[in-house]
Amino acid sequence: MNLGIPVEMSGDNRLALTPQSVELLVETGHSVFVEKNAGKATHFFDEKFEAAGATVLYSHEEIFGRSDVIVKSDRLMPEELDLIREEQILMGFHHLAVSDPNIVKRLVEQKATVIGYELIEDEDGVLPVLYPTSEIAGQMSVQVASEFMKISRGGKGIVLGGIPGVPPAVIVILGAGTVGRNACMAALGAGAQVIVLDKDVRKLRDIERLFKKDAITAIATRKSVEEALTLADVVIGAILIKGEKSPHIVSKEMLAKMKNGSLIVDMSIDQGGCFETSRPTTTKSPIYTVDGVMHFCIPNIPSCVGRTGTLALNIVLYPYVQELVDLGIEEALKKSPALRRGLYIYRGIPIHPVIEKMFGLKVKDIDSLL
Repeated sequence: MNLGIPVEMSGDNRLALTPQSVELLVETGHSVFVEKNAGKATHFFDEKFEAAGATVLYSHEEIFGRSDVIVKSDRLMPEELDLIREEQILMGFHHLAVSDPNIVKRLVEQKATVIGYELIEDEDGVLPVLYPTSEIAGQMSVQVASEFMKISRGGKGIVLGGIPGVPPAVIVILGAGTVGRNACMAALGAGAQVIVLDKDVRKLRDIERLFKKDAITAIATRKSVEEALTLADVVIGAILIKGEKSPHIVSKEMLAKMKNGSLIVDMSIDQGGCFETSRPTTTKSPIYTVDGVMHFCIPNIPSCVGRTGTLALNIVLYPYVQELVDLGIEEALKKSPALRRGLYIYRGIPIHPVIEKMFGLKVKDIDSLL
């Protein structure tokens, strides 16, 4: 098969595959095309890909035009719709639950097969490709908080860990999954006072066991969330419902009760955000303010540490890519339940329930099509 690794038009600095994995794919008889400078930001230069056996191409159009499989690190952008070939396989963090309807329509029309990394799930219920990305996001959320608490960045001028005689910042984390757990680790490491809320008591037990009760935990109810918000200097949103749009845990009314100059870091923004007042921001304009509360809502925050993000993504993704190109899409899906769970669309046929829920397109059971 022919695989294409494009430059991400969203500005995401990550790559889905490293030169090392490209070399393994080439050794097994596959052709890999890499768009010029795709790995420049992360120091995976064109020369390294060429040495691994890849062919460097000079345009986005050529990458899409010559590839059977497009292996992205981010989602499809509207500008890429006209480049999609019929029956092309598109792999990426697609997040179709919050996608433009025109993108979904075009994917169906082109009989594309769309695999979302965020949906790939193993037999233990773990999301193996999303997991390391979430680990990075959780740790990065605290680095973001530290940066934007500085006066020079519009913050209140708070050191997260405090000093003797001066109390530390209060960081509230909504969600105790992978992002929330890693945010808790980083926040405690910075010396902050941490409050973690989740509806699942088992996840809260994990937090208490891992961090020896250094973090305060509470079951998430409207009242407990409101009370925590009034104490917070920083609130980190870490809510995930697999494949679906994030619910708004914090309403505008609740936001108004927060301290002036406090900061929201919405790590759920890839799936629409868990604050009613959230909207995607960019690295050029990362912050906006609502009712005196700063909002940081950059999607795909692991892109900010693109080399680590690339290495982490490559480790978990490569085996699925190798299996897919070796066996072909149909046989790979038959053999791999995890890959099968990652399907949004199969040869133009909607598969994942979120497609019907959000866009009204009738879905089919993939088992009936294989």
